[in-house]
Amino acid sequence: MTPGSRAWSRTIAWGIPSILIAASIFAWELIARLTDTPRWFLPPPSAIASALFDDRRLMLHHTWVTLEELLLGFTISVLLGIAFALAIASSRVVERAFYPFVVASQAIPIIALAPILLIWFGYGLTPKVIVVVLICFFPIVVNTVDGLRSVDPELIDLLRSMGANEWTIYRVIRIPSSLPYIFSGTRIAAAVSVIGALIGEWVGASAGLGYLMTRSAAQFLTARVFAAVLISAVIGLAMFGIVSLLERLFLPWQHIGASDE
Repeated sequence: MTPGSRAWSRTIAWGIPSILIAASIFAWELIARLTDTPRWFLPPPSAIASALFDDRRLMLHHTWVTLEELLLGFTISVLLGIAFALAIASSRVVERAFYPFVVASQAIPIIALAPILLIWFGYGLTPKVIVVVLICFFPIVVNTVDGLRSVDPELIDLLRSMGANEWTIYRVIRIPSSLPYIFSGTRIAAAVSVIGALIGEWVGASAGLGYLMTRSAAQFLTARVFAAVLISAVIGLAMFGIVSLLERLFLPWQHIGASDE
């Protein structure tokens, strides 16, 4: 593929979504104004933009609170998820003992568990971080376990025939081969981490974007609610993008073929 065709492909890839988004915003604004829809019911995009600007200090304060919760919870979930995956993949006994609990953690509705965490840990940072960990933990564990077990058995037998121990096998073959799976699970966890923080704040908090949403909705400040939702979506996209960028930096060969198409 020539450089000109690659540039044109990138333009199309970015241009079409941008045009669709701009057209949707324009249609939303036009419909809201022509139908004279009450702003407390459906504010036009211009009102949401005004809320973002007029309440920028308030938005920034609550955004930092939510970011602290999700970043701490996401970091803990990555560390715990990879550690659990290594233990599960290395021992059938550990798998039978703990893997059902990993699956069961997703069978319990988080929104139902959050009030219990609130009773146990109060309104501070801890229950929000735990909710984020519970949401992010599962995709990281499952994808990492799949990656660790996807290694060609013949490669493992070859290393064992050369006298390699289990640690060497993990260091040389299993962990490097599972990196695409780890990043895949981590991308999913990064995208949904903001959901965990918001759920924790909806149940009980004194700050954060979820708290701001519930308080603004009670006051019929719908434009502010939409603004908080928009910031939350941007955070989720940014988290996903950062993990994707790290994957490109650590695993550049995974994207060579895609970049040439």
